[in-house]
Amino acid sequence: MKSRPSPVARAEKQVGPTPRPLGPGGRAAPDAAPRPDMRNLGRGIRYLGRHRNTTLIAYLALFISVGAQLMVPQLVQRIIDAITNGVTAQSVLAAPAAFRAQALAALGWNAEQALLHRDGAETALISAGLLILAFAIARGLFAFTQSYMGERVSQSIAFDFRNELFAKIQRLSFSYHDRNQTGQLMIRATDDVEKVRMFIGQGLLMTTQAVVLLVVALLMLLLTNVRLMLVILPVLPLAFIMFMGFGRMTQPMFMKVQIKLSRLNTILQENLAGIKVVKAFVREPEQQARFTASAEDLMQQQIQVSRVFSFVFPVVFLLANLGQAAVYYFGGQQIIGGTLTFGEWQKFSLYLAYVFFPLGMLGMIISQMSQAAASAQRIFEILDAPNDVADRPGATDLPAVRGRVAFEEVTFSYFGSGEPVLRDVSFVAEPGQTVALLGATGSGKSSIINLIPRFYDPTRGRVTIDGQDVRDVRLESLRGQIGTVLQDTTLFTGTIRDNIAFGRPDATLEDVVAAAKAAAAHEFILEFAQGYDTPVGERGTTLSGGQKQRIAIARALLLNPRILILDDSTSSVDAVTEYQIQQALSLLMRGRTSFVIAQRISTVRNADLILVLDRGRVAAHGTHDDLMENSSIYAEIFASQLVEDAPADERAPHPTRGTRPVFDDDGRKGLAEASRSAARSSASIR
Repeated sequence: MKSRPSPVARAEKQVGPTPRPLGPGGRAAPDAAPRPDMRNLGRGIRYLGRHRNTTLIAYLALFISVGAQLMVPQLVQRIIDAITNGVTAQSVLAAPAAFRAQALAALGWNAEQALLHRDGAETALISAGLLILAFAIARGLFAFTQSYMGERVSQSIAFDFRNELFAKIQRLSFSYHDRNQTGQLMIRATDDVEKVRMFIGQGLLMTTQAVVLLVVALLMLLLTNVRLMLVILPVLPLAFIMFMGFGRMTQPMFMKVQIKLSRLNTILQENLAGIKVVKAFVREPEQQARFTASAEDLMQQQIQVSRVFSFVFPVVFLLANLGQAAVYYFGGQQIIGGTLTFGEWQKFSLYLAYVFFPLGMLGMIISQMSQAAASAQRIFEILDAPNDVADRPGATDLPAVRGRVAFEEVTFSYFGSGEPVLRDVSFVAEPGQTVALLGATGSGKSSIINLIPRFYDPTRGRVTIDGQDVRDVRLESLRGQIGTVLQDTTLFTGTIRDNIAFGRPDATLEDVVAAAKAAAAHEFILEFAQGYDTPVGERGTTLSGGQKQRIAIARALLLNPRILILDDSTSSVDAVTEYQIQQALSLLMRGRTSFVIAQRISTVRNADLILVLDRGRVAAHGTHDDLMENSSIYAEIFASQLVEDAPADERAPHPTRGTRPVFDDDGRKGLAEASRSAARSSASIR
């Protein structure tokens, strides 16, 4: 009989694989969840030291509250003994003299003691009742203080965790984010932090309370009646063994719950981020099936945890009830035999409840501890993650740069392994020069510009700015002097002005407007009713692609950088807007070292240096005229773009020419002819 596939397996068969969570260092985690390391939870608990005063107040209030609770059985014994003794004394003193003497002798009292019991019963009742009331008030006040301070310190620790996680995620290199999914990072900064907070704020206090109650209650049972204490003693080890086994069993199960929750969150995040694509391709049913399968997988895992809970708790309570029944039986025999008073019996019963109450709490404590241990491990996986790109020891600030950028035998592979995307790349960009990068998709253009601001480090070789290796200077000082416009435009929730001034929050409105004008964005901004105070929406959804691109250019220009990187920054604009931007950029790039990635030669033909990339290598370099004469690849690209830009009737084959391809089989004769033709066309255009 074939086993039924899991919900995730069924969904993957229909719509593709579900994102897998990643373990330490960004490696894919296996489906079998690792056993959480309790040392990570211990590291989380040590965060209490950052809030020492609040923690001390919370635990001091806990001890006082528990102390007040433990005093109540003593007072209850006094009340019951006073009442029973008073009633007994009153009956004995009202009896005939002959019987009275025998009764007093049997009770071990004399006449004065009998009178004292009779007359003092009411006083003892009132005083004990007032003390119980006082202890109840004290317990209530200090229990509130404990709860409030515990919540306050737990929220403070959650604040610390979230800030440290966010700061760490901000510092981690691009390679870490390439290997990890956004949804999984989000769940660790939210739900996992909440699990740890709940244990530190509640579970740890409950653990301390349970231990104090258990130890003191057992001691009081021992002092009250040793024989009855021995009756319940075998129950405690059995209960502890069951709970310890329960904890070991549930820890990896809770880890699986968090992993499956991360998968569900990743699917949700990806779907919301790509909702336009989902709707455009009418993939709502498939995405719904994918989400439902992941949600069902999470539900089944949580049901599995609940199944263990539903088995353990009834068994533990059964053991507790059996112990209590044994105490009732043997305690009743002692009362009949006269070796145990009603007051002592009631005190023993209350302390016995204080023994069984922590046992009941242990289930909740171990549940919270197991969840917190799993979440703490996931949190510290991020906090302990090595950063591939970080300031070296002794790194210095990069002084104001002139703009000389050099690549020296640079080879680069993503994640430090696999096929290199750049191979032995060497070139020099002098201050103020414009360097254009041209090549097919995947040729290494973006990889080159990613190495300049040190988004990644080269595998071999080095990148220098003004002769200084970029790895020897502080990242902040390096990137602060480089203006970057990436191919994927990202805008943040806020106004247009906020987004342009993202790199310079202190910039004046005049500076923002000047940058917008330079990026050909000023006119369309003024068309909005609120102008520069227009909200852009999440990820800039209220703007067109070209508008977002121009705002991104203005954002980079506002920094007034000495080095400017434009990663195909005119790809999302029309021809008229592209011309406007190019005119503005031609002025702004003067005196700055600029790196431009573009797909069209018309965009980069005036560059001081053009690098033609092919499969990670610099296939040719020089000016436009040099490359037209010396580079077959460049001439081929130029010729193909002339054909694409020509009117349709000009692109149609001539009747007398037939349909012979431009290039011969060996690629030499036809290529040379295309190169000369392209050169003539270029000269006529100029």
